[in-house]
Amino acid sequence: MLAPERQAKPTIKARLVFLLFIASLIFVFWALPFVVVGMNAFKNGAEYFADSVWSVPQHNHLLENIKLVWANGVSGGVVNSLIYGLGGSAAAILLASFAAFSITRLRIKFSFFWFILIYAGTIFPAQMFLIPLYKAFLTTGLYDTRLGMLLFYTAYAIPFATFVMRAFFAGVAWEVQEAAKLDGCGDWRLFWQIMIPMARAPLLVLLLFQFTAIWNDLLFGLILTKSENVRPVMTTLAGLQGTYSSITAPTLITAALMSSLPTLLLFVFLQRYFVQGLQVGGAGE
Repeated sequence: MLAPERQAKPTIKARLVFLLFIASLIFVFWALPFVVVGMNAFKNGAEYFADSVWSVPQHNHLLENIKLVWANGVSGGVVNSLIYGLGGSAAAILLASFAAFSITRLRIKFSFFWFILIYAGTIFPAQMFLIPLYKAFLTTGLYDTRLGMLLFYTAYAIPFATFVMRAFFAGVAWEVQEAAKLDGCGDWRLFWQIMIPMARAPLLVLLLFQFTAIWNDLLFGLILTKSENVRPVMTTLAGLQGTYSSITAPTLITAALMSSLPTLLLFVFLQRYFVQGLQVGGAGE
């Protein structure tokens, strides 16, 4: 009777070893590009072209590459993208929360119609709005201004934020709202003192998503701006490349790594809310 149990233990152990091997293999293939990119950020132009991209750098030129990146306008692009990413995301999430709360908790007329009207901004490709948006910016004087970019990114982020917040508010039990009403809580206090604290996880996840989307935008930054003091960071990075550019490949690699740090740090700080924020319906119950 002991023989089958003794045979089962090696089988389970073999499966665990096999799964560990597969997981390690996946991690190696996932991490390898980052290791190669990181190594080449420590090289200069001569060392990069003299050796293979797989070769270990012989000298540390990272600080030199960072100074070159910073001196070629990337610092202004980082500041602009921080303004657009944080300001646009915060404003969009606030407005979307107002809209979602009104649609789901205030029982306004034609609530589903208003939701569809807001969410319709995500139905069509963004490229369809380029020409009318460009003409509108020229007409209103918002072209190549920080205010214009901030307004655009805010409007661009509202539909998805409304979708997420509507799902969260709809999942909150009505008993919570009824109990607050019995205690004399008005709609304004209900929103700020009860609903918003309960929605901390989806709000922070939305901030992560919307900030990342705005930070990584290249298309609208190219179309709606032309000045270095207005352009976002991705558009600035695109301007570093060109036939007549003196920027070397290691410097571009360093610029790409530097531009990815804010979104990476934001994810690290907000990762504890990530899974909880995606469960928008259950988070409020």
